[in-house]
Amino acid sequence: MSEFRDELPSMQEAFPVAADGLSAYLSALDDLPGLDRKTHELVRLACTVVLRSGPGVQRHAMLAAEFGARWEEVLGVLVLTQPSFGLVPAREMLPFARAGYEAGSADDPSDE
Repeated sequence: MSEFRDELPSMQEAFPVAADGLSAYLSALDDLPGLDRKTHELVRLACTVVLRSGPGVQRHAMLAAEFGARWEEVLGVLVLTQPSFGLVPAREMLPFARAGYEAGSADDPSDE
């Protein structure tokens, strides 16, 4: 399957206008009022855990850390998905969350 994906053009190459529009839309979401950016990233983290999107979990854990989230907050998001979606998604996404957090933070999660 990964070989097939490598043969596909990127969205930017295949549909540049659509890719630019999507990029603008996603950028606008970052500036929605009501939630600070850290909370915004923690919400997105929860969504990507539920979807079992490892790269998404890693990205949003990294961004949450960059905006000041502590490891306990990132880990807490994974735990909060368990009552509705079970243990498995949270457990599967834990390594991605840890890698993302470590990439976005100078803190060592084992110290917290």
